[in-house]
Parts: sequence; C-alpha cells; structure tokens
Amino acid sequence: MRFFAFFTEALEGVTIAIDALKANRARALLTIMGVALGVFVVVAMSSVVRGINESFRRDLEAAGPSSFYVYRRPIGGFNSCDGTDETCPERRNPGITLDEAAAIERLPTIRAVTSHVGTGEKFKYKDRVMNAGMEAEFFLFKPAADGRPATDTHDIGGYFDLAPMDLGEDARRAIVDTLEQLGFEVEAAHHEVAHGQHEIDFRYADALRTADNIATFRFVVKQVARQFGLIASFMPKPVFGQNGSGMHTHQSLFKSGQNAFWDPQREWELSKTALHYIGGLLKHARAMCAVTNPLVNSYKRLVPGFEAPVNVAWSMRNRSPMIRVPERRGAGTRLELRTPDPSANPYLALTVMLAAGLDGLATDADWREPVNTNIWDMSYRERRRLRVDDLPHDLNEACDELEKDEVLSSALGDHIAQHFLVAKRAEWREYNEHVSAWELERYLARY
Repeated sequence: MRFFAFFTEALEGVTIAIDALKANRARALLTIMGVALGVFVVVAMSSVVRGINESFRRDLEAAGPSSFYVYRRPIGGFNSCDGTDETCPERRNPGITLDEAAAIERLPTIRAVTSHVGTGEKFKYKDRVMNAGMEAEFFLFKPAADGRPATDTHDIGGYFDLAPMDLGEDARRAIVDTLEQLGFEVEAAHHEVAHGQHEIDFRYADALRTADNIATFRFVVKQVARQFGLIASFMPKPVFGQNGSGMHTHQSLFKSGQNAFWDPQREWELSKTALHYIGGLLKHARAMCAVTNPLVNSYKRLVPGFEAPVNVAWSMRNRSPMIRVPERRGAGTRLELRTPDPSANPYLALTVMLAAGLDGLATDADWREPVNTNIWDMSYRERRRLRVDDLPHDLNEACDELEKDEVLSSALGDHIAQHFLVAKRAEWREYNEHVSAWELERYLARY
C-alpha cells in the first residue's frame, strides 16, 4: 500500500502548490499532477519488486532456514535453493540465516554487495550504512524553431548569478516547489558556471533512497522545464568550450549511528575506515568510470580546464583530483567523488562506489598521499612520485577496465555486467563509425 499512500500525499499537495504558485495556477496544477503520476509509477514498480522479494522470504520461512541457502540473484532480490542439491547453479555462502539475509537486504545498497567483497570474511560489513548525497547539475535550453532539442541557452549567467542574468530562476523555483511537495528537503538551488547551467541540491539519505531521489529528481526537472517552454538536459558535455555537468557524490559510512569516517585522534581526523575506503575508490577508479561516466560524451567533460577531474588522486582542498575531502568533521565527515556525471544510472553508480570502498576496507587498500597542489601544473616526474594516474580517456578504455575488474563486475552481477558492456561497446563502435562535422571541417578540403 506504500505507493497508494505516496500517490495520495502527492495529490494532496496540489492545493498547496496552487497557492504557492498563484502567478500561474494552471501550470502548477499540471506540473504537480504530472509529477505525481510519474512518481506513482516509479514507486509502484519498486513496491512490486519488494513484494516479490517478500514472497521468497515467506517461502524460506515455510521451509525452515537450516535447509536452505540464500543467495543474490543477478538482477535483484533473494532466492533459494535446496541446501541438499549439489547442482544448484547459484549455491554460495552456505549457512546464511534468514536474519543475516534480512540484514543484507536492509543495507542501503542496490543489492547485497557485501557478499561479493573481501576474501572469506562474509558479511563483515553488514553493520555499515552508506549515506550519500548526489549533486546533479543540468542545463536548460531553448528548443529549436521546430520544437526539437537545441543547445541555445536561455541565459548567459554564471556561478551563483541572480536575475536578470539568471533567466532560469522562475523555472528553478518551480522545480524546487515541486520537489518539496514530493517530500524532498532542498538545501540549495543556484545557477552554475556555464551559461544555462543549474544545480539543485537536496539532503543526503541512505544510498538506495538517494538513488530513488535522483531518478525522481531528473523526471521532475524535465517535466517542469517543459511547462516553461524549456528543454532540460543531463547530458554531461552539451556545449563546447563550457563546463560540463557533473554529479558529485558525497558519501560516508555509518556504524551504530556514528560516522565511521571520523576519528579525532588521527591525522586529518580521518579514521582508517575512511582512508581505506578512499584507497578502494582509487584502486577501482578507472573501472568505476564505465558506470559513473557511461556515455561517449562523458569523457569530453573529463578534460583539463573545466573544473572536472582527470586524475586518480585525492585531496583536502584541491578540486582537480577525483576525490575531495571537505573540511567539515564530526558527524559531517565525508568524501566527495567528483567523477560521476548525471547521465549515470544512480543505482549502478552507487553500487560500484560502495563495492570499491568496501573492497578497500577488506584489503587494507593504500590511500596514498593526498595531493593538495594543482595536478595540472605538475611535471610528469612529480605525478609519478605521487602515483597520480589518469582517468580513462574514452568510453572504450573505461569498458576495458571494468571488464578486468572482478570486484565491480561481481557487485553488479554477471547479467548486468555482461549486458552493460555489450551495450557500451556497441555505442562506442557506432560513435567510431560516425563522421562528425569537426572531421569534415578539418579534413575535407585539406586532403
């Protein structure tokens, strides 16, 4: 009944939304009802999946936990096979009880990632909770004369600009109003660096809820933008010469309600958990990019000079590495992964981030030395001394890395990993076969 209650609450918000947007009552009504319907579908599907998982749990309880193994299915949920059947193709982790399975299912990951990391220490990290906050940037464009998408921006504003330079303020405020009617706790909304670029930040949550929120957020932004005659795009790099859109992901692990990344007695006030987690992200950084930056266009954002990371490194203050640790400590201790972009599937992206981090804990991964100077100004020798690697330069290179990474592939599951790579390889081949306007302009008359 969860999705019916959610839908009812969304419809009740229509009255409040109309009062809040008196300047255009019809638009407010259509926006809220459209968003409510979309969210209803998303939540309904989620409830169906949870219902299926619950049916498997009831089957297990009826048969008795001692005679069954519990294992992770490739696409989700827990399933069972008779513990006496040696031919069961998915038999693994013998002796897992229903309580252990329930604990894993409650973990805020997409699936039971913990069953795929570490070496023989099953469920070592089942008491950790991943909290995450994603900052998904987006562009607002004016459509072409025929109504098709175009890249003409609606303003020439810059970072934190206000009206009249920021012509997207009304649309952005309407997006915020709609999100708040849907239960979002919006913390900031402002113009970004590029022309027509915006950012709306909402409060962090456990990883699964954050992924749900990003899926809903992208729907809301596109829907409301249409009501203002604009086209919203989460394409990573839609305009040459301008900053691209990132989805910086703040993350931390909590244990028993306490931030496991904070240790006031250690250097930088970062615990070993935090440092090994960082080490895991660095260790799997190149493979993660295939999931966190999944488009051909993603790698046109990851270039020097546009505030996007291009190197595998971490820092306290510098924004050129892929990981930044904000100054705040205590309960707010966290790290910011700056590589992801908003075209990524948030469920898969958070899965590989958590799998990489937990593998860092399981293997005591080396966190290396923080790099607090501008990497772009370093010599090659200095970068080698600090073990600063490059992120993948294109989608094909990232796919090669993911294919070799057993930890991340295992966390995604064979089905998803294989089909994801097939789809991305096809996208890369299609891109390579395409003759672009740049090539024609550069080569046609010359050769």
